[in-house]
Order: sequence, then structure tokens, then C-alpha cells
Amino acid sequence: MSRFRLACPHEDTATLARTRLHVMRRGGVELGMHTITVRPAIAADLPSIARLGVMLVRAHHDFDTLRFISATPATERGYSDFLESQLSQSESVILVAEQNGEVLGYTYAGLEGWDYMTLRAPAGMLHDILVDPAHRGVGIGRLLLNATINELKRRGAPRVVLSTASQNAGAQRMFAAAGFRRTMIEMTRELADDE
Repeated sequence: MSRFRLACPHEDTATLARTRLHVMRRGGVELGMHTITVRPAIAADLPSIARLGVMLVRAHHDFDTLRFISATPATERGYSDFLESQLSQSESVILVAEQNGEVLGYTYAGLEGWDYMTLRAPAGMLHDILVDPAHRGVGIGRLLLNATINELKRRGAPRVVLSTASQNAGAQRMFAAAGFRRTMIEMTRELADDE
């Protein structure tokens, strides 16, 4: 079984993070090295991000079929169109992790002001984070998360707030390890069966 180790992060103006991931086998024998780049998304990334967005929709629907929407044939196009509208918004942050031109994961976040409905002061809101299942467990999600937090902080966010599905224990562990704490619990009641 392979595992990855993060090493040599650096930043430049076009890239938020570039990290060499050393592929390791049990016993510490190095098998190879891969460079993962985290950068702002561009329009050419939208088909890959939309494909990942459909995975996000399906995963959440699988967690709770009554609470979360299901993917339809129009989901990929709708997701792509929505994120395309966000690319030019100064308050939006859309990042991708790529390797050799292949998008492996993405985040979608934004700066939001006061929200009296949720009793929240201004914050960076992390709406989506997803890594392709074929590339999970090697640190790409944490790399994306850190780059997103850093970009939101650079833009003036005093805090970052996110929601995660209650069944998504892996994501919750990653968020807790990154310093997030539980602050709200969403509860849902279906009304269709009420008489």
C-alpha cells in the first residue's frame, strides 16, 4: 500500500501551493515523486470541477436521500454554469489541485458578511471541498484546505466556517485536525408524512 508525505511547499504569484508528494511503500522505500499544484481555477478547469461536483452531490444524496438533492443529467452542466459565474466574483475562491494538468480536487469558498439568520459575523465560508476518490488519503485534501484557508485569510476573513454531512467522518477528522471546532448542528424533519 502506498502513502504520501508532504515536503517542500512554496508559493509564488500564480500558484497558492506546490508540494512534492513522495510516494512511499511500507518500510520507507521511496517509489517516486509527484508534484501537486494548488492554484486558482480557470474556465478550462470547469468540466473537471463539474465532474467532481457531481460526485459531491451523489455522496451527499447517498448520506441522506431525503435531505440532499440527487444528481440528474443536468447536474454537471448546472454546476459548471454556477461555478463559471463565480470565477469573476471578487468574494469567491475556487481552487484546484492538479498534477500534470489533471484536476485531482477542488474547493469552492467565499467571503460573506454579517448573517443575522445564522447569528454569524463576517467569515470565509468553505462551501465545497472534494478530492477525486482515486487520489484520496495522500494529503491532497489537507493541501487544498490549507490553501483555501490561507487565501481567505489573505482576503481579510477573520474566521472560516463550514458545514459537513454528519456521516462524513473522514472530512470531520480532517477539519478537526486543521483546527475547526463544532459550532452548529443541523437537524431536518420531513413534513410529507404529517397528517
